[in-house]
Amino acid sequence: MSQPIQPRLTQVFRFLHARYADGVAELAYAFDEGEPLVERIRFPAAPALPPARQAAFDAALKLLHLIAGVSYYKAGVPPTIAVDDGPLDDATADLLDALYLNGLAEFAYRNGLDLRGRIRFPRGGQSLSVAPVLGLPKRTLVPIGGGKDSLVAVEAIKSIGGDATAVWVGNSPLIAACAERTSLPTLNIQRELAPGLFELNRLGAWNGHIPVTAVNSAILAVAAILYGHDSIAFANERSASAATLEYEGQQVNHQWSKGYAFETLLSDWLHSHVAADLDYCSLLRPYSELAITRAFAKLTPYFDSFSSCNRNFRILGPKPADRWCGQCPKCHFVFLALAPFLPKPRLLTIFGRNLLDDESQAAGFDALLEYQDHKPFECVGEGAEARAAMYALSQRPEWAEDALVARFRSEILPQLDASQLALEPWLQPSGEHRVPARLQGALAAIGGPNP
Repeated sequence: MSQPIQPRLTQVFRFLHARYADGVAELAYAFDEGEPLVERIRFPAAPALPPARQAAFDAALKLLHLIAGVSYYKAGVPPTIAVDDGPLDDATADLLDALYLNGLAEFAYRNGLDLRGRIRFPRGGQSLSVAPVLGLPKRTLVPIGGGKDSLVAVEAIKSIGGDATAVWVGNSPLIAACAERTSLPTLNIQRELAPGLFELNRLGAWNGHIPVTAVNSAILAVAAILYGHDSIAFANERSASAATLEYEGQQVNHQWSKGYAFETLLSDWLHSHVAADLDYCSLLRPYSELAITRAFAKLTPYFDSFSSCNRNFRILGPKPADRWCGQCPKCHFVFLALAPFLPKPRLLTIFGRNLLDDESQAAGFDALLEYQDHKPFECVGEGAEARAAMYALSQRPEWAEDALVARFRSEILPQLDASQLALEPWLQPSGEHRVPARLQGALAAIGGPNP
């Protein structure tokens, strides 16, 4: 019987193999010569794969293997990365080097690690010719997360009569309920982490945040080829590209795999390695969080089913009793961002309380405003747009006397430049996006004319 490994002392992280049969993808990894860590992705009611898509499917599956490995690599961060079926072409290695370094930047920061110069995927493999046009059906996979952003994307695509499927990874009842509410066809994919990962954690593995959006994106690239969809449209806003903080010369962004840099890398890679007609984008990229919450404020049928509170989606630990814990950065930010666009009684009904009239919540809102603290390591908007939302509330009689709004007006506002606090500039779309032509009509439904 082999001895348990000490993950932090390992020297090599190995990508063993990726296999697929009967709707199940098997992804295998190992540290040094240790026991394989085997993850499984289950694709429900998987159809037979048309022969014309086999090469594209194999390429997407290989990328999924390489990207999903981030969950395991971070347990030991050994100095060598090995791919058992040979070195990668430069474009693939570039994508993975960037993803692991930037996607694990928060993990490294919190653990006092420096991964620069340590993450080097083996390169030198043959560059592939340009991927073919496969004639994929004009259908869109829209990932559903249970929160406001993905629902805005769904309704925007529905507004132009787009053929779309609501898709999610995992077994969250809350997400399932939101997906059902969209009235779209649904696809629920299951990801089963290798049980050995939890044993490594017990043995002292490094732990922390991983770029889970990148993993889900790779899963959906496989699903798009398998089920026949020509586009994957996430709902990542432009503020996802803004760093949370800078540490020793490196930008640390909790949302890096939701940002435009990763979107560009993966979109280009899919076009060159999988299918020239498989588009990967964020439909909400041109918009700020405030513009998106303004759009969501019109989608009243979802008010009793959505939640952006991440405590609903923990693998371990307690979950909120009523969809909103009222204590976390996501609850704070969504409350603040919706407040300028909803009647106050309606917002209080959604959350069941007034978070801005609770002095015990001051530190949480201060972090959103980047006042005496950096922006939280969470998927929240920029400090400047949080300040714009709070300033707007401070000018409205129905909010002005609430404890934290009054505190903002008396203590924080005098330290700010009021000319930089207008709400309106945040509601204008930018021109930076990769939305394919056939979906660009949906942009107008979100926040104004096509950028």
